[in-house]
Amino acid sequence: MNSATTPFSPAAATARTALPTVALLGVGMMGTPMTLRLLAAGYTVRVWNRTAAKAQALAASGALACASPADAVRAADITITMLQDGAAVDSVLFQQGAAQALQPGSLVVDMSSIQPREARNHAARLAALRVACIDAPVSGGTVGAEAGTLAIMAGGRAADFQRALPVLQVLGRPTHVGPLGSGQLAKLANQMIVGITIGAVAEALLFAARGGADMGKVREAITGGFADSRILQVHGQRMVERDFAKRAAVTVQLKDLHNAMATARETGFEAPITQLFATLFEQATEHGLGDLDHSALFVELASRNGMN
Repeated sequence: MNSATTPFSPAAATARTALPTVALLGVGMMGTPMTLRLLAAGYTVRVWNRTAAKAQALAASGALACASPADAVRAADITITMLQDGAAVDSVLFQQGAAQALQPGSLVVDMSSIQPREARNHAARLAALRVACIDAPVSGGTVGAEAGTLAIMAGGRAADFQRALPVLQVLGRPTHVGPLGSGQLAKLANQMIVGITIGAVAEALLFAARGGADMGKVREAITGGFADSRILQVHGQRMVERDFAKRAAVTVQLKDLHNAMATARETGFEAPITQLFATLFEQATEHGLGDLDHSALFVELASRNGMN
């Protein structure tokens, strides 16, 4: 269902009464299209955002803009968090009053990208309040959020996943990958592959260009072979066009790689390749590229080779 352009209507509002009420905390680049999809599917959606104007802008589409996280979740059956990092989730839930306002028996679906240990900690604290929780981070970016094609990696009890499933299916393709924290492990694995592959594509295209080949034609030539990937197609094209407008920022990629390395240390796992790319993304950030799209690692590697 394409919900981004579906107008609010009284008929849709009536249909929502049969569905659980959803609160969505964090309606930025990802949360806004997710909210629009849920509204178009007939859900009542209560929204909150640190920048209030972003929540208020969704009122025209039928969302209920709330002044605080506590106000948003108080009447919700399912609460979705889509926040920047673990510290933000902790702050919104436990320091800004949301957890205390949640209805006993309700369900929290944390779709933020955080560390697995943070997800397990949050879930344990919510359980003490008789609130269930699953961690369900996503991959697919704003394009996937708009199209409802997000890859959703969920950790938690099977019964809680099944309860969230109808809502998650509006947003993308949910997969239950294991107990609490497993969704975050899957997302970190995803981000390890993404960050490393961005670096591989950037380095390979620059290598070809240094030797005199046309980068765009090289990308075209290897399409369909074993080196083909979504990263080659999407991010590789951005590199060819030098289009580094932010979709997923270098700083966000770096945060995820740092989380992966922290989790690797906790589990006694050696991840030398991820460590190398964490260092490269750190250096890209130090050189002023942090607010560009993560494909801008290309710029860092080009600079190293005097190819800017």
